[in-house]
Amino acid sequence: MSEPSAPPGYESFLAGRAHVVAQQPLAGAIRSALSDASLHQWAGRQPGARAMRGRATAWATTLPNGIDVVVRHSRHGGLLAPLTGDLFLAPTRAPLELAAALRLANAGVPTPEVLAYAVYPAIGPFARADVATRLLRGLALPEAWKATTTDDERWALIDALTRLLGALRGAGAQHPDLNVRNVLVLDAASEPTAAILDVDRMVFGAPGDAVLAERNVRRLLRSMAKKRVGYGVNLTARQVQRLRTGAGAAA
Repeated sequence: MSEPSAPPGYESFLAGRAHVVAQQPLAGAIRSALSDASLHQWAGRQPGARAMRGRATAWATTLPNGIDVVVRHSRHGGLLAPLTGDLFLAPTRAPLELAAALRLANAGVPTPEVLAYAVYPAIGPFARADVATRLLRGLALPEAWKATTTDDERWALIDALTRLLGALRGAGAQHPDLNVRNVLVLDAASEPTAAILDVDRMVFGAPGDAVLAERNVRRLLRSMAKKRVGYGVNLTARQVQRLRTGAGAAA
């Protein structure tokens, strides 16, 4: 497996058998974390590491240089997940996630900063990967919605979602798995801000594309309606219209 290329501000290096790309100021901390384990294993062993449940357990911890991170081991989802598990064609989706996160950030879309990733050769053309992102503090959308107690708070949250969807449209970005669990409402002293998570499969088209915006809105609204899995983010017709209009979705 060839060593991954690094975008500006990052460097690529080997740590044992792992092919690593990390922000240049963090390279030493990542090397230290990889000295005797995979990045994900290292994170789970740290004192005070906090398990974050999702497709698989991610670990919130602190790098040796004091930066708070979330370290996730990449796994497939969907019907074939029991077969494919954590094996991806090299170099895995990790480089795509870094590229997407940088593109979104440059377009003003709130999303976790990818600090580093490590790719581990496995069998033949396959590899496994860990991704470390900067820790963002907040609540997933369902919990943030349940925490609202007034109409003003709910409308402020709708406006935060509208700004996020509008920013995605401005970036020409479609999230193929946009759902309430990968929208994080950040802790903030003033107005709510929503960030997008799990961007490794993000699709990009023309900036301002209303069709892509419509797909994002439909997926999010569909996810909001899934009461059977405990989401139940219940919007009024006016709130749905505000969301659609502000997102710039196609009519």
